[in-house]
Amino acid sequence: MDDESLIEYSVELVVARHEEDLRWLRRVPEAIRTAIYNKGLTPALPEGFELRQGSRVLTLPNVGREAHSYLTHFVECYDSLALVTVFCQGRPFDHAPDFHEILRCLAEKGERSVPFRWYGFLDESDDLFGRRLFVPWNKNLDGRELSTGRLFEQLFGEPSPQFFYFRGGAQFAVTREAVHERPREFYVRAMELSLSINDAAHSLERFWDRLFGNPVIDPAHLGADGVRYWKRIRRIEEGGKVDQPHTPDDSV
Repeated sequence: MDDESLIEYSVELVVARHEEDLRWLRRVPEAIRTAIYNKGLTPALPEGFELRQGSRVLTLPNVGREAHSYLTHFVECYDSLALVTVFCQGRPFDHAPDFHEILRCLAEKGERSVPFRWYGFLDESDDLFGRRLFVPWNKNLDGRELSTGRLFEQLFGEPSPQFFYFRGGAQFAVTREAVHERPREFYVRAMELSLSINDAAHSLERFWDRLFGNPVIDPAHLGADGVRYWKRIRRIEEGGKVDQPHTPDDSV
């Protein structure tokens, strides 16, 4: 990546794609460059879609879910990161319905001072084995536990917390300065662990913020059931769950 490209694009969007339809990228502001990490068997881009200058598609083996794609970007682009990098899955709207608005605000306002920011509408909590959320998850048919505590200890070299507080969906923005608080070798190690520990992507979803500093969600702000809804989501209300009052944050 040349210096001119780094200056021109202060924000980069990293998309971890499997087989999702990426036609939504047409609405991404031109000021944002895009890196698509494709693990699907089909072409990443819709027919007739042309990449903008500074954007690219990279093919990866289908391993490690989105965590491996994100960490690949940190490792391979460590010395050429944008001022702010946004990480999302191939269909970001399930977890962040306002994702296009987020990108527009980033493009207009440029770099923000907050080192790390979760994106999504639901703050959640889980223990180091995933017993609160992952074990009863309807897609976890065999009820297996997570090794979040072991992953944390092997990555950071310190005892694991008993609980993790995160915004569901593994989507976030981080500044270049925050990434560079740790050496490139740290992200190499994290990438290795993402492949050697079962379900590591689900564990990393619970503590991406800790890779770049202190945890950003205060559990005191969560409800009695360990969650907090930031936006009113009709399908949740219709399903019988009660939203907590919406409290605007300063996210972009």
